[in-house]
Amino acid sequence: MKEENENIRNEENVEKTEGESRDNDKKTDKDVEVNTDGKDAKNNVETENENGGNAKGNDNTEEKDPLDVALDEIAQLKDKYLRSVAEFDNYRKRTLKEKAELVLNGSEKAVQAILPIIDDMERAIANAEKTSDADVLKEGMKLIYQKTNKVMESLGVKRIDTTDADFDTNFHEAVAMVPGMGDGKKGKVLDCVQTGYTLNDKVIRHAKVAVGQ
Repeated sequence: MKEENENIRNEENVEKTEGESRDNDKKTDKDVEVNTDGKDAKNNVETENENGGNAKGNDNTEEKDPLDVALDEIAQLKDKYLRSVAEFDNYRKRTLKEKAELVLNGSEKAVQAILPIIDDMERAIANAEKTSDADVLKEGMKLIYQKTNKVMESLGVKRIDTTDADFDTNFHEAVAMVPGMGDGKKGKVLDCVQTGYTLNDKVIRHAKVAVGQ
């Protein structure tokens, strides 16, 4: 009997001990969870603080000194100014060179146009030595004269027309005044002593004329 009672008591003590162990284990797990959560929260707070500090540091890094900004703008403007000056100087030199070449070679086009006429004159002179027919020579001269006028017109050179024209000092130069020609001829060009010409509508030689008075 006594042995049975002791066994029962021992079993109760074992169960009690096991129950206490289970409770202790549960408390320990809870403490671990609480401590873990606390550490995680603390770590999150520290991470946020670090991120905030980094953000502030970045903001401070992005901000530039107004003086540095102004110096950069001055450097850019100075570079643009120097480039513009260099480009203008190159343009000026190129223009002067082109003008000099134009002055030296401006008559090249006219000379090239007249060269065929000179060739015709040389052939006419050579043929004149082979023939004594005046009509042939006269016809050759007319052809050369007509060709010359066409070449001059292609260069912008035109004759000043004086046929029954009113005297105009812009185009005419009076070399003689002829009185007693009547009212109808007063101030009119009566005769052209020397033909005048214009080049691109600019008078390059006035026509010398006799004018009625």
